[in-house]
Amino acid sequence: MSYVGLFLSGAVLFLNSLMSLGKAEAKSVGIFNIFVGAIQIIIPFYLLMVSNQNNWDLYNIAAIFLFGLTYLYVGVTVLKGLEGNGLGWFCLWVAIIAVVYTITSIIHFHDVVSALTWGMWAFLWFLFFLSNTLKKKIDEYIGIVAFVLSWVTLTIPSLLYFLGIWNTPIVSQIWTYVLILSIFYFVASLVKWKFTFKKENDGKEIQAI
Repeated sequence: MSYVGLFLSGAVLFLNSLMSLGKAEAKSVGIFNIFVGAIQIIIPFYLLMVSNQNNWDLYNIAAIFLFGLTYLYVGVTVLKGLEGNGLGWFCLWVAIIAVVYTITSIIHFHDVVSALTWGMWAFLWFLFFLSNTLKKKIDEYIGIVAFVLSWVTLTIPSLLYFLGIWNTPIVSQIWTYVLILSIFYFVASLVKWKFTFKKENDGKEIQAI
């Protein structure tokens, strides 16, 4: 996937995380989703026309569409005040595709960093399914995950690529540890969030009695 596209995705995901955490106004974030989503639909169509049309070209270009369509769908859902059920099912489909990309990164490309990255993206898309379709009250947790991923899987890797050091062995090794630590942080945050949520609900039940 184009690192310019990843860079723009980092900006969108950063704003979406703040929206989920209640720190950014939804409609203004929705407009930015549509703006970047449109770019990530137009560019891959151009890349399709100039590509060699081999399977790996199409594989890489399809990844850009996954992000572009997600951002457009989020933007329209927010701006139109839609219920979000369709968005959730779409995110489940994308999460499944992301799992395929995860497995391919391991088996075909032997790329641990890409595998961990795609696995974490699959997890985030699945969280959007839980929130929008199954109506789980996990917006705060989604905000935490999205905030971290906006930096460790998108913004910083793009900047390192622009600086010409992303594909060096030492950076790849360091980033493997960064991603693994991020996963542990997500697990710890989930445990903490569930404990806090349960404690608040128990307190409300006591007050009601």
